[in-house]
Amino acid sequence: MSVVGPESSLVVCPNCHLEMMSKAVKKVTARMHLIALIMCLTLLWPCAICLYCMDCARSVDHYCASCNAFIGTYER
Repeated sequence: MSVVGPESSLVVCPNCHLEMMSKAVKKVTARMHLIALIMCLTLLWPCAICLYCMDCARSVDHYCASCNAFIGTYER
């Protein structure tokens, strides 16, 4: 399994065996929703809104640019 980071990474696809830059897709996770909920309950709702506007709390899924096979996830 390839080590992936927060940005596109040079990887070898386990499906088509090509070496290329992965396609990075940022996604919102259940953990991020939970943190935002806790912030809202503690009256930090402006900070909760900022979580959804920035990429710093999002996980990143990496896919093969050629065959679109899943390569790995980088969790923040």
